[in-house]
Amino acid sequence: MDAFTTGILQRIHTTESDLRRARETGDEFLAEVEQGELDDLRRLAAEHGVDVRPKVA
Repeated sequence: MDAFTTGILQRIHTTESDLRRARETGDEFLAEVEQGELDDLRRLAAEHGVDVRPKVA
């Protein structure tokens, strides 16, 4: 896995965690910000052919 792929997947994982935490605490503004960031990261990953679907064991 190259550095770009590793970095984008890590950023997606971190943003998903931050989004989950914002929703759990009821911070609607932060949840919207995190959702926007997540959407952008997923779009960027898709544009570069990075598969962001969860791995099934």
